[in-house]
Amino acid sequence: MLATLRSATVIGIDASPVHIEVDLCFGLPRFQLVGLPDLSVKESRDRVHAAIRNSGFDFPQHRIVINMAPADLRKAGASFDLPIALGVLAASGVVTATGIREIVIVGELSLDGTIHPARGVLPIAVGARRDSAAALLLPAGNATEASVVEGLQLLPVRTLSEAVTLLNGGQAGWPARIPPPAPTAAADDAADLADVRGQAFARRALEVAAAGGHNLLMIGPPGAGKTMLARRLPGLLPPLAFDEALEASAIHSVAGLIPPGGGLLRERPFRAPHHTISDAALVGGGAQPRPGEISLAHHGVLFLDEMPEFDRRVLDALRQPLEEGRITISRAARAVVFPADLMLVAAMNPCPCGYSGSTVRTCRCTPPMVSRYRARLSGPLRDRIDLIVEVEAVPIASLDQSQPSGEDTSSVRARVMTARARQRQRQPRLNARLPARALSTTCRVSTAAQALLRESSERLHLSARAYHRVQRVGRTIADLAGAETVDTTHIAEALQYRLIE
Repeated sequence: MLATLRSATVIGIDASPVHIEVDLCFGLPRFQLVGLPDLSVKESRDRVHAAIRNSGFDFPQHRIVINMAPADLRKAGASFDLPIALGVLAASGVVTATGIREIVIVGELSLDGTIHPARGVLPIAVGARRDSAAALLLPAGNATEASVVEGLQLLPVRTLSEAVTLLNGGQAGWPARIPPPAPTAAADDAADLADVRGQAFARRALEVAAAGGHNLLMIGPPGAGKTMLARRLPGLLPPLAFDEALEASAIHSVAGLIPPGGGLLRERPFRAPHHTISDAALVGGGAQPRPGEISLAHHGVLFLDEMPEFDRRVLDALRQPLEEGRITISRAARAVVFPADLMLVAAMNPCPCGYSGSTVRTCRCTPPMVSRYRARLSGPLRDRIDLIVEVEAVPIASLDQSQPSGEDTSSVRARVMTARARQRQRQPRLNARLPARALSTTCRVSTAAQALLRESSERLHLSARAYHRVQRVGRTIADLAGAETVDTTHIAEALQYRLIE
């Protein structure tokens, strides 16, 4: 007998349909997989055999040929276990459902027939709705994740026998549509900006960066509060919109980072990889390309602490994503594009020992050592950073808890959201993402401010990219001030963020 089922595989963050054909014929018992399966799919033979027997069904003693079409698309992962097992049972007459061909099926089997959650279920659910599938049969642990896709019937199951019963019309047939999870308020994070003592200049730069989506580099001695400031940046950003949450959640789903029972991401991602990370782990890669830290920070923050300690090749891999908002990973068969619209926040010491220019401790580094240390950040990469600020050591006296603290996160976030609302009314994107050709119409600069910008750019030897980035930062500062036109005060403040080169 022949049985045909539908499944899907994830390429990048998009789902591609896969048709699974199971043919049972007389001959020596054999289980053969064709259709370019990788090793994890080939191993499903043993998992499927044991799961069927341990679920109380007879494994057919026939020659079994399973074709996974299209044949030129490599299939990877254990999510094909469930459709293969149901295909074998359908071909042997155990599953009698006539509409099984219209159901997309994914799930990983254990040896006792239990169905484990699978990666990439959210983009598979989006693809199933796009392809007008009748339903999506999936692990119960992925049901909440997939329920955010409207217009798609979900069939969550926990075991193989439960899936067979459900498909054959048992237990009153298909369940009602699973409602999406109710939005939950963001957790009250203890990391509040009010905890930061002093650092008025750095706090202002953090606010400007949050308001316009700009990249930020903080330079200062150890213990000055650079990491403390960076970890408070996500709290200044507005909550994820639905479309943003769907994109970010799809990336985390492909990476297997959504916990069982989890739904859409509610908070903006904050990724802080260690400086020993490889370039493949940062940008993504592999035989079946998976998203890296750059894509996992999509619509959020990527924090690189001790930036010069990262490998030079790793840092230079950031250039294209920071400029284009996406990363392209090319392989011989196909190219995969991962979104990477993020804010880069980095921290570094002024020298190897960390105390160059300090009035408290003496620097032990020679000028050549300092030059080599700072040269680890290439000029093109520094050119893509909008704000470079110096974070000085905080006097011990200011750490006294009896002293008044600065503004809290909620107060600054209110100004950031107001500035972003002005940007959305004026243009479809944040100031940091404005193309250069749109600056003349969107970023209206007064005559005096234009003259200041031109003169300062010549004195500071700014590149064309840096020139435009100063304009964008000035536009953000004007939005925070509620000004329609970018004036000299806004350009002057934007320029001071590029004085440390």
